[in-house]
Order: sequence, then structure tokens, then C-alpha cells
Amino acid sequence: MSDVISEKFVRGLPKAELHLHLEGTLEPDLKLKLARRNGVDIGQSTVEDVRATYRFDSLASFLAVYYPAMEVLQTEDDFHDLAAAYFRRAARDGVRRAEVFFDPQAHTARGIPLETVILGYSRAAREASRIGVHADLILCFLRDMSAESAVETLAGALPYKEHFVGVGLDSDERDNPPEKFADVFALAHREGLHVTMHCDIDQIGSVDHIRTALTALGAERLDHGTNIVEDPALVDLVVENRTGLTCCPVSNSFVTEDMKATEIVSLLREGAAVTINSDDPAYFGAYVAENYLQLARVAGLSRDEVAQLARNSIEVSWIDEDERIALLADLDAYLANV
Repeated sequence: MSDVISEKFVRGLPKAELHLHLEGTLEPDLKLKLARRNGVDIGQSTVEDVRATYRFDSLASFLAVYYPAMEVLQTEDDFHDLAAAYFRRAARDGVRRAEVFFDPQAHTARGIPLETVILGYSRAAREASRIGVHADLILCFLRDMSAESAVETLAGALPYKEHFVGVGLDSDERDNPPEKFADVFALAHREGLHVTMHCDIDQIGSVDHIRTALTALGAERLDHGTNIVEDPALVDLVVENRTGLTCCPVSNSFVTEDMKATEIVSLLREGAAVTINSDDPAYFGAYVAENYLQLARVAGLSRDEVAQLARNSIEVSWIDEDERIALLADLDAYLANV
């Protein structure tokens, strides 16, 4: 790896983050603070105790920790404070555009009103512009819940449509293929919302799920999606259409044997619109700049390739065109002066 790819260079690089779960930014100190604020017994009394629970070695074991942690999120201010903490952290990593996931069903299922979730997160997203981060929300459906629940959730959220830019699909992919949610994605398209879908790494039927998402359900981006390398025709399709692939190297290394650097770099070098993101950084211990750095170190990326990852993230973001042009100009100016 060239020595020009320093931490300073990567953190300063103007970039977009497109695969980030707000609930996955719940750092141990904030979790403990919210638990005390709301009188929630989480079974831990120190930050170190909380941090010790953030241990897992598979997607299933991660989700078993991830969802119970959300019990501390109770009020609009709680959701605001969680998102605001992420945006402050992202700004330090050079994130200028953030399109962030949230899981309303994980909260409404435990009695939290939908508007509490949306309005808390949305307030933080609006405020993020003060620190140079242009942010929008993506409402995700939990694929291990029913298709009917997804439709009900979107229908309930539509009165607040001004607060989110698109919809997504996440959580446990086993036995929950994208086509299960055809009705809710059709509704999203009719409502003019953007659409993305998780196609997690090394799942049973991964390539079939990718094909369905791209060709039948109108996905504009794929979250993770690196198993697409198993089907050259699908790779050709995403290259031709400039379909964004929102990859998360560090989280990959927690739930599989490696970060999928070989696949990510192969796709990048074939011209796919690969982007680098942090997924659930409070749990995986790496925000977006660290994901860039670790991938660059493992894969021996050149400075131009690291810059292309940032360029891809801006190009496939759902930002207004004038703002995209301005942000790409900022990226060019940065590259010309470092």
C-alpha cells in the first residue's frame, strides 16, 4: 500500500455513508446513560460491563445482542440523541452525506409509537447540516417479521413521508427472500420512495436474492451484495446500471471468515459502484474511515482506488443533483490539494 494512504488522507476525504444502522451506533456509554435516564434494567452497571456484552461470531449471535439493546430507546429525545451522536462522529470521518437506516418495527413491537422514532431521528438529521453532514433517513423492514407487518409499517409511516427518503430491507435473511416483500416495495415505488435491500454475504440463496432484488423488485442499491461475483451476468448488470453496492468490510470480518476484500476489490476494478460503509460501528468497533483504512491495508489499494470508493459513494447517493455536483467538486478539490 502506498504511504500516501494515511489516516489523515482517508478521514479528510469527502464521502457519503450509505449503509449505516442508527440502532447499530449505540455505544456502550450512551446505552448506559439512556438506561439510567429511562429506568431500564439492562443487567450492567458500568461501560465496561456493557462493552463486554458486545461479543458475537455470526449474524445470528449479533442480532441476539443487537435487538435487546434497543430497550433503552424510549422517547423522541432518546432517538434524537442516538442519531446526533452518530452524525457528530461521522463528520470527523469526512462524511458529508449520510443516508442512514432505522428499524421502526423493532420499536413499535415493544410499544414505542412510530412517530416517536421518526421524529426523533429526523430532528437529528436536520440538525446535522450545522456540522456539514447532509442526512436523510431510510426506513427499513425487518425481514424476519411478516410481509403484512411491513405493509402496515409503511402505511403508518406515509403521513411522515417528508422525513425519510427511501425504504430498505434488513435483519435475518434465512427463509426470508426479497420476494416475500414484493407488495411493500411496490407500494414504496408508487409513493416515489427510493429502494434498497440487504443481500447479506454468504447466505443461502444469496445470488438468487440479488437477482430478484435487481430484476423484479426495483432495488436501486444492494446492501452488502458481494456474492454477486458468483454470477458474471449480474456483475455486468450492476456495472452497466451503476447500481450501488454498499459494502462493509469490518462487519464482514465479524460474521464470516474474512472482510471479503478480494470480492470488493474485484468488483471495484471491474467498474462496479462499490462503496465502503460501517454498518453497525458501535458493535464492530470501526466507523467509516477505519473501514476504508482496513480495506486499503488488506487489499493494497492505490490512492486513486481509495478516492474512487469515495467518488462512488457520492455518485450513487440519493442527494439532489446540484448538491451531488457540488460535493464531487469538493472531492476533486481535496484530491488536488493533498
